[in-house]
Amino acid sequence: MLAILGPATAQEARPYKEGPVREVTFVRIKPGQFNNYMKFLDGPYKANMEAMKKAGLITGYTVYRAQPRTPQDADLVLAVTFANMAALDRSDETDAVMAKTMGSMDQREKGAMDRESMREILGTQLLRELDLK
Repeated sequence: MLAILGPATAQEARPYKEGPVREVTFVRIKPGQFNNYMKFLDGPYKANMEAMKKAGLITGYTVYRAQPRTPQDADLVLAVTFANMAALDRSDETDAVMAKTMGSMDQREKGAMDRESMREILGTQLLRELDLK
């Protein structure tokens, strides 16, 4: 029975190929803090993302301004693109790059707490691109 099912299953090709993975973070900027947060993104955040690209840890990053439908929605979206799911497992290399660009773990955690006065992270989602054949 399995011998009969094996060839039939192998012949069923998916109509897509698994592509890059995007980590999408939804951010709500606090009143009066948009320019301050954008300065952070254009400074330390950008430097870190460029170092991650140079190290081959990510393939790209993007910042989107969103139009919130409700007061609870994000007004900024940060997207980081990885070549595939396996690229997410390179945490030791990522930590090494971040230590060079954003300081020690304690410094990064303090920076994240300081940024809470500018923005609120509403959540993060992983999306896998499916390339249609």
